[in-house]
Amino acid sequence: MPTALVTGATAGIGAAFTRRLAADGFSLVLVARDRDRLAEQAAFLGRRYGVQAEVLPADLSTDDGLKVVEERLREGVDLLVNNAGFGNRAMFLSAPVDDELTMMKVHCEAVLRLTYAALPHMRAKGRGGVINVASVAAFFTRGTYGASKAWVVNFSGAVAAETSGDGVRVMALCPGFVHTEFHQRAGMDTTSIPEFLWLEADPVVRAAMRDLALGKVVSVPDLRYKLVVGVGRLLPQNLTARISTRIGRRFR
Repeated sequence: MPTALVTGATAGIGAAFTRRLAADGFSLVLVARDRDRLAEQAAFLGRRYGVQAEVLPADLSTDDGLKVVEERLREGVDLLVNNAGFGNRAMFLSAPVDDELTMMKVHCEAVLRLTYAALPHMRAKGRGGVINVASVAAFFTRGTYGASKAWVVNFSGAVAAETSGDGVRVMALCPGFVHTEFHQRAGMDTTSIPEFLWLEADPVVRAAMRDLALGKVVSVPDLRYKLVVGVGRLLPQNLTARISTRIGRRFR
């Protein structure tokens, strides 16, 4: 039975990944900060899908938390889903710098270190996969969140090229607005976001798994967001920066 490790596994896209992977017959390693929610998720997956779900509480914004997960990955998994992440409500110059540094730790350093820990075992076996959850925000210029997700996209592409001959697939997943706890946790007002722009987590994960199987390096679920990204790439960067900043102010 293959094994998958999912970070941020108790809610939103991470929880949707655990459901999909359990249905596909993976045993799971669930990573998040909240031990009680992890236990609830593991129990649900066991009852619903009859799979084994290992609970691994860890705070990926700390070195101790990262080391715990790195050690487990070195034991070997078949799929790593780097999903953990968060947003800051405030604009860059209004947010505490410690909050911005924590975001970089979780979105960039954790993704790098966990990918680095997982790949040797996969390369030795000649198969495996890494999905790094980024965002459509990676293609637009707005604050630390978009910048960190742009790093995830570029990092994933570089590692995918390096491991392409080893039977290992690495992909960045770039969804748009998804109905999860993400915005609520950040204290963002989402009432101005049109309903037609919202996606559901399960179809996002379904698209991600399909694109990974197809060998894509970047997955943008849903035609709506493919068009958004395509248009954004055609516009001058200074224009997209102004538009993104103006939109961002409406979520405060």
